[in-house]
This record gives sequence, structure tokens and C-alpha cells, in this order.
Amino acid sequence: MAHVQVHREEIEFDEPTLIEGLPGVGLVGKIAADHLVDALDMTYYASCRCEGLPEVAVFGEDDPTYDPPVRIYADEERDLLALQSDVPVSPNVADDFAACLTRWLGERDATALYVSGLPAEKEGVPSLYGVANGDATHLLDDHGIAPPTESGVISGPTGALLYEADRTDLDALGLVVEANRNFPDPEAARVVLLDGVGPIAGVDVDTEHLVEQAEEISQARENLAKRMQESDEESSRAQPMGMYQ
Repeated sequence: MAHVQVHREEIEFDEPTLIEGLPGVGLVGKIAADHLVDALDMTYYASCRCEGLPEVAVFGEDDPTYDPPVRIYADEERDLLALQSDVPVSPNVADDFAACLTRWLGERDATALYVSGLPAEKEGVPSLYGVANGDATHLLDDHGIAPPTESGVISGPTGALLYEADRTDLDALGLVVEANRNFPDPEAARVVLLDGVGPIAGVDVDTEHLVEQAEEISQARENLAKRMQESDEESSRAQPMGMYQ
């Protein structure tokens, strides 16, 4: 049966906030979630055993252990969860995955922060926009996160998660940030952390090295970025609808 398997039952939360880190445009969500896990030394808390996720094992450098590809990390003190994914989630199974994760979050009365990259080519600091449902909408006003400047759609697994959250009355926000459509974008991830995740979740994270180590981050994720480009439909993204609404 599809489920989220908790490995650390002794860790307890009170209406936690989850930051989603699925691969998408600019790998923004993934970079942001990975950075949170490392910077806050978060604890490996649970693994996603949802239908359709690749049944593979992932391993790290100089580490003799291996893990499932989609995991949840926890910081009990900060009431914070981070979804870390080392694989793309196929759109063919996005609805099953969204139902599996959303059910688990609902049981914990969590608020979900879902991240999507908006393909952009302009130079300078990326702009951040926010959308939300239910009681989560006031969080955008409380923290000065502007709504999108034009109509659009969030597709892929992140779109499926937002759709499922609305269907099941789970409080959720979609953080949409301008990002490079072709390469990993640590600057966009930095904006998400500083202007979105940080104030909403009440987390103070040093992000300077995200920009300083942009080249290292790009090299480490180059292969995944190429896979996302080759299978474009698997990429969660936000995109304008223009006149076609």
C-alpha cells in the first residue's frame, strides 16, 4: 500500500511546515530543500513509498549506506520538514504521488510550501510570487509576497500537489520564482529561501554560499538538469498562459 514510512517516531511536531524539493525548472526547489537539510543538519525522518516512484537506491560520496530516492527530513525544534528528491517524478504518476503525500501531511495538520520555477531570461535578482489556498492565503500578505503579475499554470508534480491540497483542504502555498530554464539556478533558490521559506517558516538560514558556490552546484546537478531537459514534461514549472486562459 502506498504510504509514507516514518523512521523516527520519537520526533513530534505541532502543525509543521513542509518545504518541497522536487526537481523542476532551474532545480530551484531541489537546491533550496537540499540546502535546508544540510545547513540545519536535519534528521532523516521518513521515506516516501508512494505508487509510481522509481524503485531505486541512491548513495552519496564516502557513505556506505543507501537510501530511497524520495525522503523527508525533519527539524523538531523548528517544526520543519523538507522533502528531498533525487529523481524526477513522472507526470504519469504525479496524481498518485500527490494523493499519497497530501494524505500524510493532512494527518499532521501541516502547511505545505511548494516551489516552482518560472522560466525567465532576464538578468538581476529573480522575482518571487506566491499563490495559496484556504487559510494559507493570509501568509502571503503577512510576509509581503506578491501575487503573479499575469495568469499562468503550475504543471508537473508540483502542480498535482497544489491541486490535491486544494481538493482535500490542506493549507498550501505555491512559491513561484523566476529561474533559468536550462541550468541549475542557485540564485533563484536563494530568493525562495530568503523571501519565501525563511519568513513563512520562521527559519533563518545562511545562503551566501549558494551564490558563491554556484558553479559547484551546477556541476553537481548537470546530469539531472540534462535529464529534465530531455524529458521536458516531467519538469514541474510555472508558465504564463498569455491570452489563452
